[in-house]
Amino acid sequence: MVFKLFRRAEVDVAEVKASAAAPVIAFHGSGRVAWSPRDIASLTRNGFAGNPVGFRCVKMIAEAAAAVPIVVQDAETRYAEHPLTSLIAQPNQGQGGAALFESFYGQLLLSGDGYFEAAGETLEGAPRELFVLRSDRMKVIPGADGWPVAYEYAVGARKHRFDMRGEFAPVLHVKNFHPQDDHYGLSAMQAAAAALDVHNSASRWSKSLLDNAARPSGAIVYKGADGQGQMGADQYSRLVDELASHHTGAANAGRPMLLEGGLDWKPMGFSPSDMEFQKTKESAAREIALAFGVPPMLLGLPGDNSYANYQEANRAFYRLTVLPLVSKTLAALSGWLPERFGMGLTLRPDLDQIHALSAEREAQWRRVSEAGFLTEAEKRSLLGLPPKADIA
Repeated sequence: MVFKLFRRAEVDVAEVKASAAAPVIAFHGSGRVAWSPRDIASLTRNGFAGNPVGFRCVKMIAEAAAAVPIVVQDAETRYAEHPLTSLIAQPNQGQGGAALFESFYGQLLLSGDGYFEAAGETLEGAPRELFVLRSDRMKVIPGADGWPVAYEYAVGARKHRFDMRGEFAPVLHVKNFHPQDDHYGLSAMQAAAAALDVHNSASRWSKSLLDNAARPSGAIVYKGADGQGQMGADQYSRLVDELASHHTGAANAGRPMLLEGGLDWKPMGFSPSDMEFQKTKESAAREIALAFGVPPMLLGLPGDNSYANYQEANRAFYRLTVLPLVSKTLAALSGWLPERFGMGLTLRPDLDQIHALSAEREAQWRRVSEAGFLTEAEKRSLLGLPPKADIA
């Protein structure tokens, strides 16, 4: 009995080896969905550096927000010259004001968190320089009550801790709303991660089709003259080697396939039109633009153009995306920097110098100026100006 069991096992092993000469059918089955990692580094690499739509959205918003003019004023005066305006115009030796804010807005869009650092100190006690710290290197150190007591900045093995319990906080943390995290913000890149994966996968699929002369995959089926669908091991190996060397890769795209007797080519894939990859790619691009708040018309994406013209789309882009981002950042800076420059100072965007809003600003000025029942101070307040007309 034992001898028969071992003999049966040997026969089974021989059958498994013989299966290599079974009918040759090569196909690519559908596996599980493979999503990219959701950490900041992976999202930045796949969604910004590796995706043209994500790159353009972040670049458009960051550059537009950084170009918004900033004014310093208090309850009575709008300052043309002030130490705070000088600091914003030239925050450090390596960056101008626009470059600093572009870097900050880029970090905020990519990670959901943005960090300013105040370095040095003047004779008056104000900071000498401002820097933007990378969000992926920053770690929040919460205290016993849950509020941050320090921030830890790590570069490789080196770490620096910013103590937030002093008289003046050295770091300003601006974050997006996150319903499930108390210390870190939710970025638009995370919300658009699935659409980014779809868009990148569609691009890779298109590239693979081009490398293969836009031909779908298929199968080579062998059927011998005697009706048996089995090949010898040496025949199987030779066929695999010929396919790999003569019909795989971009260099062999379009090369005709010569099949010997008993071999038949069976197409098994769908054409790009059947799979509608182009429509899928365009839909994913619109979802990415939607997550960032950029009208698809401004990105040159077809479909879903809900605005009558480019000017209306650009105005909506500033009103719904750029200005809320700038106002939020300047409000945070107004609660942080004036502690060292004097209380009562605020940072505001100068809406009158934004070209995209010129038409509606002109209409607002006309309505306010023609309102005879308003005093001059009330008119200036409605336009965002201090009550007094003096400019320091």
